[in-house]
Amino acid sequence: MSRLFEAPARLVFAAFTRPDLLVRWYGAHGWRLAECDVDLRVGGRWRFVSQGPEGARMAQAGVYRQVEPPHRLVYTELFDDQSYPGETVVSHEFTEVAGRTTVTTTLLYATAQGRDTVLRYPMARGAGQSFTRLADLLRSATTTEEEHP
Repeated sequence: MSRLFEAPARLVFAAFTRPDLLVRWYGAHGWRLAECDVDLRVGGRWRFVSQGPEGARMAQAGVYRQVEPPHRLVYTELFDDQSYPGETVVSHEFTEVAGRTTVTTTLLYATAQGRDTVLRYPMARGAGQSFTRLADLLRSATTTEEEHP
């Protein structure tokens, strides 16, 4: 997956790693982070608990494998109620050109079955909605930064 954001890489990276920012954008429409724990260091753990419609909850956690601000972030991911085998390795590359940042996300599933299971979910829609919320947050952060450097 990739998405271009109208913000410098340092702000985009911060939005992916700071709980105070993650709670403002992470999740599809109707979902929000109810818990957001981040120990941003190699070997550090993270855990997100999302609250959704009608009290639905979804929890996921993992361990950071690479933390290279503002260029690269790699971590494992495992859901509490996971419907497919093994943990996923998630890699984000942040590439800035002229103050705009492209985030390229790669998900490596433990098995082809796991990948195929996830592709049947509305993940693309949810990620798109979440990234739209992130774009709005970054737009306001960039505007505020321009007004108050």
